[in-house]
Amino acid sequence: MDTNNEVAQSKKNVSIIILVCLSILIAIASLVVVIISFNANAKANKKTARFIDDQLERQAEQEEKENEYVEDGFMVMDQYEIRSTTHISDAYISGDDSSLSAEDKETLDLAKKVIDKVIKPDMTDFEKEFAIYKWIKTNIGHGTSTVVALPNAEGNDFTPGGVLRTRNAVCVGYATTFRMFMQMFGMECHIVHNESHSWDLLKLDDGEWYHIDIYSDAGTSGYKNFNMSDSICRAGHEWDASSLPEAKGTKYTLAVQKNKKIKNIYAVPKYIKKAIDKKDYSLYFSFEEKLKEEDLPVADVLITQITSALAMNGMDSYWITGAWVDDKDTGYILSVFIEDYNATEAPATNISGEKGRKMTNAVNEAFGTALEYDAQEVVGEEIVPEGIEGAGEEVEEN
Repeated sequence: MDTNNEVAQSKKNVSIIILVCLSILIAIASLVVVIISFNANAKANKKTARFIDDQLERQAEQEEKENEYVEDGFMVMDQYEIRSTTHISDAYISGDDSSLSAEDKETLDLAKKVIDKVIKPDMTDFEKEFAIYKWIKTNIGHGTSTVVALPNAEGNDFTPGGVLRTRNAVCVGYATTFRMFMQMFGMECHIVHNESHSWDLLKLDDGEWYHIDIYSDAGTSGYKNFNMSDSICRAGHEWDASSLPEAKGTKYTLAVQKNKKIKNIYAVPKYIKKAIDKKDYSLYFSFEEKLKEEDLPVADVLITQITSALAMNGMDSYWITGAWVDDKDTGYILSVFIEDYNATEAPATNISGEKGRKMTNAVNEAFGTALEYDAQEVVGEEIVPEGIEGAGEEVEEN
């Protein structure tokens, strides 16, 4: 009996052992499944994380590429390419033009002739800038190079070489030519652009940047678009400033450099009337009686009422605008710009006065007309601008 019990107990123990072993095997198998599943999930998560990281990196690169400012190589109006001229300015600075092409050597020679005419050895950077600005403004006309298309004329109106040869330019031509001169003087200069227009951004020795749009001033008697801050420039220009230096200087604005101190803002109308009579179309006024910010809106009344007064006197071709400059030393300075829409731009040509007169006589003979040809108006003939003018004659103030 005891033997039978022992055998039964032994079988029972074996069964228990087997069950325990099976449980352990099942647990181990479950653990293996968990580990395998964990590793699989970890690999999957790692791949997912890598995929997300790659996507974010590509997105960041794309955003950086989109935000990167493109200067040289940009096509304004999908037609006029902004082209680098650093190789020409570097050759001027080094005195070695051996690496330049024949066309670039011609451009350098033409630029040197301008520099010899308008730049003096003791000039400051600002004086050099203003001299080149005035020369381009005075001697370069708007538009394509000729009425009749010339052979091999590609680039004539938007590259410095073409602009200096033909004396005509589109906005890109003005901007690249001015930039080339500034780089020849060792000054930092960028071209600002949008899809349809371009102009320059220059750094002067006060460490500040200034906007210059010669294209918009050419053919006028004013300097409305010379050395503008961002805030003033934005009144007539649009651009993406995210990748460009901020222009906030006032020292080298003409408002600071050329302002005339008068008694108060109520004396301005007499100066504007005198300026219109003299065709002096850019005026800058500082005031003995210091203005506060709340005083500035009176300038709106000034401009509006003068415009109305001009219209009542049959002078509605004049358009007057203004801008305030807040200079830390001078205080508020009022800039007044006068435009006469009846004024005509000089004809754009690059021939001698003698040939022009000869052709005019031929036209008169053929058509029985009495046309006149004024050699002084030929853009191709050199005009050397004078220095910075004063603000006008003295006017009795109240």
